[in-house]
Amino acid sequence: MLYHSLTDRQLTRSFAQAVVEGLAPDKGLYYPERIPSLPQELWLSEEDLNPWDLGAAMMAPLAEGDLQHEDLLDILKDVLNFPLELHEVEDNVYALELFHGPTHAFKDVGARFLSRVLRRVSDKRLTILVATSGDTGSAVAQGFLNVPNIDVVILYPQGRISKIQEQQLTTAGANIKALEVEGAFDDCQAMVKAAFLDNALQADRPLTSANSINIARWMPQSIYYAWATYLLGQPAQFCVPSGNVGNLAAGVLAAQMGMPHAGFIAATNANDGLASFLQGASFDARPSVATLSNAMDVGDPSNRPRLEALYCGDLSAMRAEVKGATLDDAGTMRVMKDVLDRTGYVMCPHTAVGYAGLMAHRNPNVPGVVLATAHPAKFGEVVVRATGHVPDLPDHLAECLNKTKEAKVIPPTYEALKRYLLA
Repeated sequence: MLYHSLTDRQLTRSFAQAVVEGLAPDKGLYYPERIPSLPQELWLSEEDLNPWDLGAAMMAPLAEGDLQHEDLLDILKDVLNFPLELHEVEDNVYALELFHGPTHAFKDVGARFLSRVLRRVSDKRLTILVATSGDTGSAVAQGFLNVPNIDVVILYPQGRISKIQEQQLTTAGANIKALEVEGAFDDCQAMVKAAFLDNALQADRPLTSANSINIARWMPQSIYYAWATYLLGQPAQFCVPSGNVGNLAAGVLAAQMGMPHAGFIAATNANDGLASFLQGASFDARPSVATLSNAMDVGDPSNRPRLEALYCGDLSAMRAEVKGATLDDAGTMRVMKDVLDRTGYVMCPHTAVGYAGLMAHRNPNVPGVVLATAHPAKFGEVVVRATGHVPDLPDHLAECLNKTKEAKVIPPTYEALKRYLLA
């Protein structure tokens, strides 16, 4: 399978080359030359399947030429060694719990898949450069911890992620380094993109990305949707808490590969540029604002071009299938309390935004699935403020709170990042 830059179709790479590069030299996102179509019996199979069975079937044509089906089956058995649980919150409304992995956030799957693919397709010494608005950093840190020939540098916005998130990504040690940026996530993301375009820097210190701009971080997220559809045995309506839009675009990728579905909802917080765009407005990149659902605090979503490409640039078709919804912090806290009071189910703020989005566009004739993206204990202070309930703290999260934070504070400029990388 070849991948081309979304800004220049003539710029092509193999799957392995695109994974190693992360971002195309012209700053475009890599995108498959074609979307493979899989048989209908796969999605609603009556066979006894595991998530890695579905995942290997989906990833094999996308990695064709570099990884075989058996390679992907081995990788995904390792990646998906924790459950993707479908929990019925209320009648025909489900939370797809994606937080049972090592860092208790949905990004564990993509980060672990990327790390294992890189080991198979490259023996170069690389620096993984990643910007995080919360959960990506810790997932990448754990996914690449002590991986030979890999150094990891994580940029995160000072004061804009939760305490547990910060502890997770600043206490890993070994080959993981954290940079605390005196700015917003958008600053971190811009600094990372600038580094990828700096040929002189790349010559001294080869870089690749572990953000969802990397195809091996983005595409395996499509497995979530296939697994939920298989468990339900029928098409579902999916609501996706949305920041950089990689997760949403992965769901649409599954749909374009043939997965039956009943539509998608992109749920955003006060950073609602995407929701406005889906409702018919022109897209307006804007500075991000801090919210309780910090992992979604993105003003200019990197994966929006991929979402549009999946619909071949037909915005009318995209808006017919993907609805937008938004919820502010006050509404987020109300939803968290209401759901707990009515059902006994505890949600993190991101999942609450998704739940509200699902209710705003609910199709009562099909199962509704909100992607539960993080364990509520990662946002324990918010949960307590909203509901009065103290969520159970998994052992792994409790352990990281007792470790010493190690991070270098830098200003939000590319020059500061470059100085660090070349030091």
